[in-house]
Amino acid sequence: MATTIGAVAEQAGVAVQTIYNSVGNKAALLSAVVDATAAGPDAPRSVPETMRERTAAAADAGAVLALLADWFAEVNPRSTQLFTVMRQASAVDAEAAKVERDRAEARLRNYAEAAAALRRRGALSSGMSDEQAAAVIWSVGHPDTYRSLVLDFAWGLDRYRDWVHAALKAALA
Repeated sequence: MATTIGAVAEQAGVAVQTIYNSVGNKAALLSAVVDATAAGPDAPRSVPETMRERTAAAADAGAVLALLADWFAEVNPRSTQLFTVMRQASAVDAEAAKVERDRAEARLRNYAEAAAALRRRGALSSGMSDEQAAAVIWSVGHPDTYRSLVLDFAWGLDRYRDWVHAALKAALA
């Protein structure tokens, strides 16, 4: 990661030690920035906590699928650029690569929770494991998929959200 903690501290108008005391090293700072970006401004809870709460409150499988589609349409516009930066950093920095890998594994575990919620509501096709369903959710909602459809092919956000919903429903049923 080419940016130094000193440069970050200077830009933020704080002492270098403040950053180390608040979040830790550069890898921890990168992870904290990704968390904050994904959660959105003024988010009271982490993304996994928020999504668990929303999923538990969903009345049925259709509501869970709509929740996932809405979430991807909400989070990907604000986080796709950061995922690109993280991928570039991980290509040249072992700590950044570990952060990216750890975060990817955590997202996949969270999607397995969503898959289990869909299973409890009878929405997964027979024979599909939660792990397989999590992989479907991962692929459909991935920032790269968003980037391709919305940024590269100029889909509008509503079209993207509708496609995510339909793709999840078709692939998981």
